[in-house]
Amino acid sequence: MRTDLHRHLTSPLTAVRNLGILAHVDAGKTTLTERILYLTGATHKRGEVHDGTTVTDFDPQERDRGITIFAAAVSCAWDGHRINLIDTPGHVDFSDEVERSLRVLDGAIAVFDAVAGVEPQSESVWRQADRHGVPRIAFVNKLDRAGADLDTAVASIRDRLHTVPLVVQLPIGKEDGFTGVVDLLRMRALVWPDDGGTPEEGRVPDALLEEAHRRRRLLEETVAELHPVALEEFCAGSKVSAQTLAAALRDLTRTGEGVVVLCGTAYRNRGIEPLLEAVVAYLPSPLDVPAVRGTLDGAVQERVADPAAPFAALVFKVSSTATGRLTYLRVYSGTIGKGDTVLDVGARRNERVGRILRVQAGRHSDVERAVAGDIVAVVGLKAARTGATLCTPAAPLVLEPPSVAAPVVSVAVEARRSIDAGRLVSALVRLVEEDPSLSVRTDPETGQTVLSGMGELHLEVAVEKIRRAHGLDVGVGRPQVAYRETVARGVSALVYRHVKQDGGAGQFAHVVLDTEPLEASGDNDTGRAVDFVFRSTVVGGRVPQEYVRAVEAGCRDALAEGPLGGHPVTGLRVTLTDGATHSKDSSEMAFRTAGRLALREALRSSVMVLLEPVVEVTVTVPGDAVGGVLGDLAARRGRVSGSTSRAGTAVITATVPLAELFGYATRLRSRTQGRGTFTTRATGYAPAPGAVLNRTPPR
Repeated sequence: MRTDLHRHLTSPLTAVRNLGILAHVDAGKTTLTERILYLTGATHKRGEVHDGTTVTDFDPQERDRGITIFAAAVSCAWDGHRINLIDTPGHVDFSDEVERSLRVLDGAIAVFDAVAGVEPQSESVWRQADRHGVPRIAFVNKLDRAGADLDTAVASIRDRLHTVPLVVQLPIGKEDGFTGVVDLLRMRALVWPDDGGTPEEGRVPDALLEEAHRRRRLLEETVAELHPVALEEFCAGSKVSAQTLAAALRDLTRTGEGVVVLCGTAYRNRGIEPLLEAVVAYLPSPLDVPAVRGTLDGAVQERVADPAAPFAALVFKVSSTATGRLTYLRVYSGTIGKGDTVLDVGARRNERVGRILRVQAGRHSDVERAVAGDIVAVVGLKAARTGATLCTPAAPLVLEPPSVAAPVVSVAVEARRSIDAGRLVSALVRLVEEDPSLSVRTDPETGQTVLSGMGELHLEVAVEKIRRAHGLDVGVGRPQVAYRETVARGVSALVYRHVKQDGGAGQFAHVVLDTEPLEASGDNDTGRAVDFVFRSTVVGGRVPQEYVRAVEAGCRDALAEGPLGGHPVTGLRVTLTDGATHSKDSSEMAFRTAGRLALREALRSSVMVLLEPVVEVTVTVPGDAVGGVLGDLAARRGRVSGSTSRAGTAVITATVPLAELFGYATRLRSRTQGRGTFTTRATGYAPAPGAVLNRTPPR
């Protein structure tokens, strides 16, 4: 079944699949990717995560820690199709790597642990894929583990992800005895040998025949409820043919109305062939997804996936290697060749493409050109950043860049030797260029260099990268979380007059503001939310529209520093209710200044609350350690929201302030003799205890 990758590099777009592997940490994403590469002939030896020999976990830190940290792109071929695959991280601290990958993918395989089912980060990446409209199929992995149960995992998919699972396989054997699957579409059995070689196809075992027919009937009924063609056939003959089922499953996958569920064990190399067949059959090609949309001078344009169309590509990753700077592109339209000149639209500069590389994680091979639908890396671009749009200079277009989450944890970093200070600055600049979810600033009060990121592990990895890649001895201060301030009770009809006369034209602006809390909205899975809403109810033209916009800009300026501790202000609604102008002295600058100073005064008069980032913690511990773990969570101001027991272990879910989790991994190991594990998922912000300003604001 193996095929030669190079034979398919010129495949038409219908034979291309751009997909990612999504899952919670330790669900088996990297092992699954490794088996796919081996089965398709892209590699000739099966790598193992525990041995540090996998293709996609090629960074030294990934091999040391045994987890995926950086999204890695690989290519392989299967049944005449080219598959561009991105293995994404599963740890919550690296969710922005997933976000950038999903922005350029057409489909995905969501991997679930057959014992744990849907885990916290599984749910988070699923919601990310929902936002991007990325079709998915599900693979329930690790069916060979003790306690593995396909039906329980499917139930968690249905209940927690609120989707319709369309199970197309029935396992043959349980746990250690899992040897194969029954294909419910073709009603055939696939059984793998002990060495995980080519499966043997045969009849459905007699012991499973009745159950297989029952599940096939259930699949037909579920699909008929969702798909009109299948419903028509089901009503006419009380059954649905395999051909109609396959077509309906493809349609339901691509519209997101259902998710096809397959099963297997990647570690034992069982279930990979049917999964690849499902990728080809159900996930879309670049021609099956809507044309990419961009803007030019405010006008929306579309670019179809056509190699003959004007070139347009999105930069979704930048990395530095020993051989130079690699810029990863998803080509949406047109063709790019070695030596071509492209326009970086945002930077308004032309760049020359030196080389085009087909990426195989840490290895690369040169190609002469890339066409619409390709995911490649290019060498030679000096300034293109993540999120940049590259176009042919004659037909510019701006594509929507991937969103970047706000950092929540910060540490102070400094070079231990003063002569290395300049090198540290250069290393930090390169680090932020490669990972936009990191940010660097200088604290104006202490003069310290502050590195901010998505979590403690995220910053730990970033600092270690500086040490290894640049040979710098770096000192790190205690992590600090990113607080926010919000309004618990606002003020009404706050009047502010800005009058300034210092010779020549003066400044005059009169504004009246209301402030009030903004109801929580947005995506709590990622911490992204609507932070500020401004509206005007001024009537009679008392404040012209251009001055209203200036007042809004001034209010946004004031949000940068709140009255409690200079933290950014969030969750605020401001209403401009009245105002006045002067025929000569009013200007946009005057009203912007008035808006800024008026909101600052309003915030000082409001009831303000300090917000701290909180996370949902899922702790898995032995049953005899539950009491100690619960006590420790309570000491960390945790609120337990659930507890379940299975197979001698307890799974505890709690909401805990992020600041209280520093060093928790060490404490949990000591309390459970190294048997406890935990994962986190960002849930947003919550009031910090005792941090309130002006409890009795003026009436």
